[in-house]
Amino acid sequence: MSGPTVPPLLRRKLKAHLDFIYPGRDTDGIAARIIAAFWPDRPEIRIRPKARRTNAPPWSEKDAVLITYGNSLIDGEHPPLTLLHHFMNTHLKGAINGVHVLPFFPWTSDDGFAVVDYKRVNSDLGSWDHLARLGADYRLMADLVLNHVSSSSAWFTQFLQDQAPGRDYFVTADPAADLSAVVRPRPQPLLRAVETPAGEKHVWCTFSHDQVDVDFGNPELLVEFIDIMRFHIDRGVRTIRLDAVAFIWKEVGTPCIHHPRTHEIVRLMRTLADYADEAVVLITETNVPNFENIAYFGNRNEAHAVYNFSFPPLMVHALLYGTSELLNHWQMRMPPAPLGCFYFNFLASHDGIGLRPAEGYLDDEAIAGMIETIQGFGGLVSMRSAPGGGERPYEINVSLYEALKGTASDGEDGLQLARFICSQTVMMALEGVPAFYVHSLLATSNDHERVARTGHNRSINRHQWDYPRLEERLADPADPHAGVLAEMLRRIRIRTAQPAFHPNATQYTLQLGTALFGVWRQSLDREQSIFAVHNVTARPQPLTFVSLNMIAGENWVDLLSGEVLHPAAGEIVLEPYQCVWISNRARAPRSTRQP
Repeated sequence: MSGPTVPPLLRRKLKAHLDFIYPGRDTDGIAARIIAAFWPDRPEIRIRPKARRTNAPPWSEKDAVLITYGNSLIDGEHPPLTLLHHFMNTHLKGAINGVHVLPFFPWTSDDGFAVVDYKRVNSDLGSWDHLARLGADYRLMADLVLNHVSSSSAWFTQFLQDQAPGRDYFVTADPAADLSAVVRPRPQPLLRAVETPAGEKHVWCTFSHDQVDVDFGNPELLVEFIDIMRFHIDRGVRTIRLDAVAFIWKEVGTPCIHHPRTHEIVRLMRTLADYADEAVVLITETNVPNFENIAYFGNRNEAHAVYNFSFPPLMVHALLYGTSELLNHWQMRMPPAPLGCFYFNFLASHDGIGLRPAEGYLDDEAIAGMIETIQGFGGLVSMRSAPGGGERPYEINVSLYEALKGTASDGEDGLQLARFICSQTVMMALEGVPAFYVHSLLATSNDHERVARTGHNRSINRHQWDYPRLEERLADPADPHAGVLAEMLRRIRIRTAQPAFHPNATQYTLQLGTALFGVWRQSLDREQSIFAVHNVTARPQPLTFVSLNMIAGENWVDLLSGEVLHPAAGEIVLEPYQCVWISNRARAPRSTRQP
């Protein structure tokens, strides 16, 4: 059977990508195999209208995403994916419309990121049918772990036995080579010695010796991953997270991060997404300094979205120290996302609070102060290898709710809830799509027992809730977990009703002094303005209306409280960590009734 009819422009684009990635190779043949992998059994590939790809993208102010492991909720009886679905339908419907289920494949380490088989679902979680049902109700986001696979995978077993195709799928290096320039997020040795029928080889392991780096220098491996992309799309995945993508191309003598061929591989995947019948969104996971991170937008031809990695450490710093100076400085230098792209905003995730993305904003003294403060609240710190030797702090491991127990100057206080809700409200106001880690919605505490059991610092923020017990707590209005979830969802529902919070709506950073952090958002049709102002201190702070461009003749209201505001009054006073969203066009939240 011949392959699908291919638009000439698509064929030319793929060949251009491949000529750059694999110069001197049979790129026409590689392109044909990629087309066959991404469009199997398709008689024709259609050109999607440009307007659908850029001017009318599949995201809006109505979008909000839940980040969770497939087994964050367990009961010992039902597949955890069914419990997750039940939780979302019961509590999140009408507020959150997307879900990132962290790696749900069979795995051997790193809580899922050492993948054994990309085409199977871990039977402890459920099945592809469960994920498909979840994807029918919510936009489903899944990980494509690109850089490495488990040392127990079929590919690596083939490598160890010198059998095709796996014997050609892994990066090896001479241990005598100078690898000191390699940028790594872990302090363990880079190379692992293994025995094969062809003799001893040293495989490259950027993250751990159980996570063996695959070799994208082999085009057959690229075809394998394109085939996996199609397999996931056919099972309901619509947002693909390119995990650890920055590290995928290895070249001895270079840092082996952000290689030009890495960017070209992302461009190739974007081309495939642009021609797909499905509205596929690519998001890159690059936990690196800010301007390295946003480089993955490319020229509107790489990722649709990038994680806003600089935001968490700078937001936490602002609340611990009661000053928005660095947060303001960062936000003033942030370009708007290019047309057809958006920022993926988050404050907490399955990982810690990354410190590399704060480089250029937080100096060593500020980082040391944050670490000391959060360690006082029960947090931990993980290290990374520094170029040239030694170690540096890589991330702070802590539940975000616990990280905001108090301030650097006064320690724990009675303002934890207000401080935490302030952090989430700032995130909701920023340009982009907000993402909420399940343990932030539930105000989960540090799980030191899990750390002791697993031996990994990141386990502190990977608690597993007993679902029946959680449901009991959420049914009690006096329970703090229920209170946090209710207020978070109230604010999310308000947000999703406001056109000025569209991910690509205009944003301008307000100059309100260091006690307040504020942005002005304006809807794409210029009808709605919102002045989102947040007190980042533990003390009342005045907000003078003259500092805002509140046009005369408009009716201004705080969306969060419903209070009508009169510019002639001169000012209002924001209580500790109080937030206001002052708008000229108040839109009511969508109904929260269940179908």
